Amino acid sequence: MVWAVVLNILSAVFNIFSFTLIIPILNMLFNVDPDTPKYVFYAWESTDYTFKEKLVNNAYYYVQDMIAFYGPSTTLFLLGIFLGVTTLLKTSCYFGSSAVMIPLRTGVVRDLRVQVYNKVLSLPMGFFSQQKKGDIIARMSGDVGQIEFSITSSLDMLIKNPILIVFYFTTLLVTSWQLTLFTIAVVPLMAWGMSAIGKKLKSESHEAQVKWSETMSQLDETLGGLRIIKAFIAEDKMKDRFLKTCNEHRQSVRRVATRQASAHPVSEFLGTCMIMVVLWFGGTLILSKQFALDAPSFIFYMVILYSVLQPLKEFSRAGYSIPQGMASVERVDKIMNAVNNIADPVEPKPLAGFNDVIEFKGVSFCYEGGKEVLKDINMTIPKGKMVALVGQSGSGKSTLVDLIPRYYDVTEGAICIDGVDIRDHRVKDLRSLIGNVNQEAILFNDTIFNNISFGVEGATMEQVIEAAKIANAHDFIMEKEKGYDTNIGDRGAKLSGGQRQRISIARAILKNPPILILDEATSALDTESEKIVQEALDRLTGSRTTIAIAHRLSTIKNADEICVMHEGRIVERGRHEELLELNGYYKRLNDMQAL
Repeated sequence: MVWAVVLNILSAVFNIFSFTLIIPILNMLFNVDPDTPKYVFYAWESTDYTFKEKLVNNAYYYVQDMIAFYGPSTTLFLLGIFLGVTTLLKTSCYFGSSAVMIPLRTGVVRDLRVQVYNKVLSLPMGFFSQQKKGDIIARMSGDVGQIEFSITSSLDMLIKNPILIVFYFTTLLVTSWQLTLFTIAVVPLMAWGMSAIGKKLKSESHEAQVKWSETMSQLDETLGGLRIIKAFIAEDKMKDRFLKTCNEHRQSVRRVATRQASAHPVSEFLGTCMIMVVLWFGGTLILSKQFALDAPSFIFYMVILYSVLQPLKEFSRAGYSIPQGMASVERVDKIMNAVNNIADPVEPKPLAGFNDVIEFKGVSFCYEGGKEVLKDINMTIPKGKMVALVGQSGSGKSTLVDLIPRYYDVTEGAICIDGVDIRDHRVKDLRSLIGNVNQEAILFNDTIFNNISFGVEGATMEQVIEAAKIANAHDFIMEKEKGYDTNIGDRGAKLSGGQRQRISIARAILKNPPILILDEATSALDTESEKIVQEALDRLTGSRTTIAIAHRLSTIKNADEICVMHEGRIVERGRHEELLELNGYYKRLNDMQAL
């Protein structure tokens, strides 16, 4: 930024200096008789004249001397070369001032994207249950791009233009303070005209960005549900829906673009009006012989005045460009200012491992603005034991296990590990003890090796292969052309459901957590795949504390305790045989599956 200021100052100085050559050139062409010397040299140390008078007089004297020595034509040629050199210096400084700002502009945008991404990673799961994924993507792409286009691109204008305006106005005042005062009286008209254009731009830009978010959300839904769209022959319906959203976005963008397009011609017209008024006023004074300024100096004044219009116009463009970007800033700030209520305590208690028991003490939970999902849950899970959760969909099973790694915090009660509330530990320490295998294997567009070693720093190939063998995954991996270096595609699209699940299990095995959460890990698999995956799960859960959610009761018959959930409460608990004898909810579920 310091370089930008210095180079812009030099650019303004060279620009003014090049324009001053217009005066002697005009005098030579129209007003100077080379045979009649008109100027005598003023000594620089003389106190009889002002610095301005000495500078102007001596400049004329040197030109007069050159005309006498070289002749008018050669002098004109030399002045033209000098004008070209000063213009080259001016444009070089102008380019340099913009070039040194590019790293700043691009760096600001990069930092903003990184900060939004980091913030997204740090926010709790509850935030995303209230947001559309496509909307978040739109804020990170479209809105950040709009900030780059509207605000950071205005940074060099905001540095350059004040410098140019100060230097040009100073030159105007030195040339003729009377004419400059008259000019300043006309400027507010131009400012008023530009402000009228920019007033509604912020709200219109905000609306356009909202419509863009809706477009991105529909695209995200379409890509995620493409199989269903094709299965239900709903392509035309989705096309109409997307076209409607695109038309709404187009209307919003059209209003913004129309308002933007009107700014340049309006500023051009108002600037020309100002030049016309000043030209009439100054010309009238010169023609009436009531003005100290001669005609060449007046033309120089008009050239400088016209030059000051460009930075004023760029200021006005920033005046309607920045509000447009501020609408995007507000949308990005909604993510950046989102409160993360899953925070570490001020003085966290150490959590080196899991030694004894997990306890749910009167736990209740409700989502923000929703009804109570869990009600007064009391449960004890000793180390090394397996506890299974069963019940109909919506009974609160998944919500219950999500509370253990603090994806959400309990509304009432407490969850304790070895007698200490989990909210008293660092989130990172807590989650390092827990491994997850979900119904939908969440994999990344990367190699098999990187998916298995995900989250385990410094994992070796031998460790990954050992984990894959335990998960019954090694054989099918070796059948791939590149083995463990095979890319599995978006969300593991190049693998079957059973293969994806075994990669997911291998990932949990490599992490080697003392606490394991299984969320319906086999419910989406066919019988053969389920058998292979179940064998892998049995190896994984053998020596670990396990909380398993299951719809297929056959997979949790051997659990140390089965908790039956209904409408957010544990209504039955016990081993498989004990629950059958109760002849309640569990017996009914078991009979339905047996049938």
